[in-house]
Amino acid sequence: MREGRERRHRRARKHVSGTAERPRLVVFRSNRGIAAQLVDDLEGKTLAAASWLDVRNSKGPKSDQATAVGKLLAQNAKKAGVESVVFDRGGYLFHGRVKALAEAAREGGLQF
Repeated sequence: MREGRERRHRRARKHVSGTAERPRLVVFRSNRGIAAQLVDDLEGKTLAAASWLDVRNSKGPKSDQATAVGKLLAQNAKKAGVESVVFDRGGYLFHGRVKALAEAAREGGLQF
């Protein structure tokens, strides 16, 4: 399973790249939680990040956890001066927790 996800991620990364003006929103999903970060691929730097470990109430359904991480990421992105991003789902299906994180980030003000 992991090899398939990594293969899908490599295939998508051929077409998706982040800049300082429009960084790449990278999603990582584990069995316990979810994390996301904004990456400037030209400089190789992380501009903002959020994780399920940063969310105060990470108990409950994992989709609620992902929503909280998306909102926190949007807040951290505003502090970093980022408004527009390129979404990189990391080889995961755009469904469930990944979709919840993306929609919460959009509601928080990120454009993609």
